Amino acid sequence: MKVSFIGIGSMGAAMVPNLVRAGHEVSVWNRNRAAAQAIEGVTVLESPADAFQADAVMTMLSNDDAVRSVILDSGALAGANKNCVHIMMATISLALVDELAARHREVGIAYISAPVFGVPAAAAAAQLNVLAAGDPQAIARVQPLLDAVGRKTWLLGDDPKRANVVKISGNMMIAQAFTAMGEAAYLSESYGVPAADLLDVLTNTLFAAPSYQRYGGFIATNTFEPGFKLPLGLKDVNLALSAAEAKGALLPVAEQVRENMQDAMAQGLQDRDWSVAATIRRKR
Repeated sequence: MKVSFIGIGSMGAAMVPNLVRAGHEVSVWNRNRAAAQAIEGVTVLESPADAFQADAVMTMLSNDDAVRSVILDSGALAGANKNCVHIMMATISLALVDELAARHREVGIAYISAPVFGVPAAAAAAQLNVLAAGDPQAIARVQPLLDAVGRKTWLLGDDPKRANVVKISGNMMIAQAFTAMGEAAYLSESYGVPAADLLDVLTNTLFAAPSYQRYGGFIATNTFEPGFKLPLGLKDVNLALSAAEAKGALLPVAEQVRENMQDAMAQGLQDRDWSVAATIRRKR
């Protein structure tokens, strides 16, 4: 399949080689051309508009502003191949998902949401969990691409934003999980039990799940090398809170997590993994 990939950040750079290895004809576009040129076996495109001449376009950009600039404001959709399927893999607001879906309907090309659970290491190993929503026929057409980058595709319905709400809900829960572990570690250490001992027990008994084990390890060793940097994590928690506000819902735990992340940003920790927010301490 002829596929274009827009956005060669840490995730895109890990995903694209898997598409090449799966035998697809891959073209890439990135604002920083050098990042695109560093990937073997691909054709580097001159513009986002060029990407939409392929059978499918996979987009992995950092936030709403980047997606709006590259996909909407650039005019990239205007001359798109009408048989193209656009696979939006970025974690973006639900409002922007609706806007993108409407714009794609106007120009007559298929749009599906397919954000993923997984860090760059999982992406490199093609072990992402893909959350897919949109027209079932369009998803079926691009399933070989999703299979090339992920271990499983979770089908979530016809409305594209269903995939995005699952994605931001999941990321919100991860942030709440490492916040809870940080507080538990603080409590145990105040009574002489090292965080490493506490979290070794908890992440192998009550909370024996990959996210708890991953972030529990960071907290236990006080090592927060970035797999997912703090500003991106804060962005995702903000997306969850904005989505809740649109429905008149309250997310008090997420509000506290956001406050911790904002404090961590104020302390200059923006280049650390987002779980560094678990180190924020408050006293009466």
